[in-house]
Amino acid sequence: MRAGEYCNREVVVVDEERSITQAAEIMREYHVGDVVICKVKYGKQVPVGIFTDRDIALEIVAKGTDPESISVGDAMSFDLTTVTEDDDLMHVIEVMRDKGIRRVPVVDADEALVGILTVDDIVDLLSEVLIDLAHLVDRQKRREARRRP
Repeated sequence: MRAGEYCNREVVVVDEERSITQAAEIMREYHVGDVVICKVKYGKQVPVGIFTDRDIALEIVAKGTDPESISVGDAMSFDLTTVTEDDDLMHVIEVMRDKGIRRVPVVDADEALVGILTVDDIVDLLSEVLIDLAHLVDRQKRREARRRP
């Protein structure tokens, strides 16, 4: 299971000059909890930061900062963690756990943005796998019960 197979390819990207208010409006419009900030490199969008709804709550609102006074580029997380589309999903989970992050941009071999993986995406996927396994066990039990005299 590779990150590129399961990432959401519809990533909401904003320019680093956008205000916090504009970023929040975009998040609301697209029903997402983050925006990825990219710079163009060799004609491709390369992620340089991420800005989340949690950043708005803890770093802007809770500190009483005027959301119009700073840009997303000033407030984004600069220590961006990315994974490649070829990374194994279990490795991605480990990276997210070790870094304490809930979202991670997925990039290709040229570091261009191809998607994003969130904890919610991974939980949904793993729950589907567990349900499939539960059905398999149940089916096997029923098959064995029919074979008993």
